[in-house]
Amino acid sequence: QVQLVESGGGLVQPGGSLRLSCAASGSIFSINAMGWYRQAPGKQRELVATITSGGVTNYADSVKGRFTISRDNTKNTVYLQMNSLKPEDTAVYYCNARRLVAWPAGAYDSWGQGTQVTVSL
Repeated sequence: QVQLVESGGGLVQPGGSLRLSCAASGSIFSINAMGWYRQAPGKQRELVATITSGGVTNYADSVKGRFTISRDNTKNTVYLQMNSLKPEDTAVYYCNARRLVAWPAGAYDSWGQGTQVTVSL
């Protein structure tokens, strides 16, 4: 299976920047896509950004133009560069790795422990 460890969260002022990192280990060669999700208290977990093994990216409308997801295949690490942060970006950010398996067929998700991002004065 896949183990994920996030880092880089913290407290930042509105308009500031943070860079989150997610290091993957285990069955890393079976990963089809990785992404970042976030969850604020009392809210549903929502997709922030994804990147496929081929490098195709996808972003939530709320973060387009501000966040950038990238990979370093040599280090088995995915990053989320967050710029122009807003208070509404405050949440626990979770790294996700998805494996699409033919048999038994299904999508298999691995999750990191989460890292807190707080945007506040």
